[in-house]
Amino acid sequence: MTTTAGVPADVQVHKSHLRTLIGTGIGNAVEWYDWAIYATFSPFIASALFSKADPTSAFLATLAIFAVGFVARPFGGFVFGWIGDRIGRKTSMTFAVGLAALGSLLIGIAPTFEAVGAFASVLLLVARLIQGLAHGGELPSSQTYLSEMAPKEKRGFWATLIYVSGTVGILAGTMLGATLTNVLSMTDMNAWGWRIPFIVGGIMGLYALIMRARLKETAAFEAESPKEKHEPMWPQIYRHRKQALQVIGLTVGLTVSYYIWGIVTPSYAASVLKMDRGETLWASVIANVLFIVALPFWGRLSDRIGRKPVMIMSAAGAALFHFPMTWLLKDSPWQLTVTMSVMLFFIAGSAAIVPAVYAELFPTSIRTVGVGVPYSICVATFGGTAPYLQAWLGSIGQGNLFNVYAVVLLAISIAFVFSIPETKGKDLTHA
Repeated sequence: MTTTAGVPADVQVHKSHLRTLIGTGIGNAVEWYDWAIYATFSPFIASALFSKADPTSAFLATLAIFAVGFVARPFGGFVFGWIGDRIGRKTSMTFAVGLAALGSLLIGIAPTFEAVGAFASVLLLVARLIQGLAHGGELPSSQTYLSEMAPKEKRGFWATLIYVSGTVGILAGTMLGATLTNVLSMTDMNAWGWRIPFIVGGIMGLYALIMRARLKETAAFEAESPKEKHEPMWPQIYRHRKQALQVIGLTVGLTVSYYIWGIVTPSYAASVLKMDRGETLWASVIANVLFIVALPFWGRLSDRIGRKPVMIMSAAGAALFHFPMTWLLKDSPWQLTVTMSVMLFFIAGSAAIVPAVYAELFPTSIRTVGVGVPYSICVATFGGTAPYLQAWLGSIGQGNLFNVYAVVLLAISIAFVFSIPETKGKDLTHA
């Protein structure tokens, strides 16, 4: 069977799928890259955009502005969720990555504190608010778009693109940071080198914007009637409050475990366990590469046996191995590699398929905002505070209390898995 242009239909479908995956994946990678490079280059940002009179206060202020991005995420989830459910998934995704690019460029070209005083710090705050809004809107928009575009028998596998592309973005930011700090002198890094990753992020974001502008809208959104698209939002949110609570319950264990084992543990190993920072970097890279490899495995498995069994295995495995892996991690890079790899393998089970699960819980008319708001609130409340809570409890000799906290949250997520219907193979076009 061929089209009028003489191109086989299956080839056109393949190209359309590839365009969808690339357009969604590159934008998501840019968002995660932005967050990674801010954390990596925060000491340089503090030196350039805050007063040098008190370096400690400048660094703490830089971290506080990083936290502001988390506060903005729920608002982004609502705003871009509303756009996605009223105007279109594609439009929401395109605006989100455009805002992320703007925020990154603002940081990259921001004048120094020495040049303009406190305005430099204010501009950084504005840029992070923009990025927080964008990131709060990116995940629900891209998750919804990808889930609706995926063939229903492969939706679990397609959903893995979210964390695959996100982790690639984090690795790209980490490796660029390592390369720049090795190639450039500290003087050059402080003067202009730290700006390079943000400008690169802005350029990549603009490219992703162009890619997304060329995507098609989902059939599920286009199948909705004008009346459905303009049904009042808040009554729908209230009617689906159970599903919103389920999103929070399913997310709470995953987000804390991921932030601890996927993001914070290398820094903990370097600062507290006194491992070499270069060795912790490579241990993290190895573990995250294995995480990327594990994601499609879990996604395909969920398409075969169902979402619920995979989520239970994932959370139960992470809970079961949390304490043993914590005890194993002492002072050796191989221990860091093993502990991170084991934990991220199990975390990958939930991370791989939650985009599909969330989309399958809600009807088309509220799918984006229904996921975006509770998800962003949960990540900001539990994921965003996990590193601080772990460090604080450790500083007062109560490190095991945090470990209990993490395992309890995983148990809560397991309990919520039993509260949801099995959604494997659900038709989202008429949902």
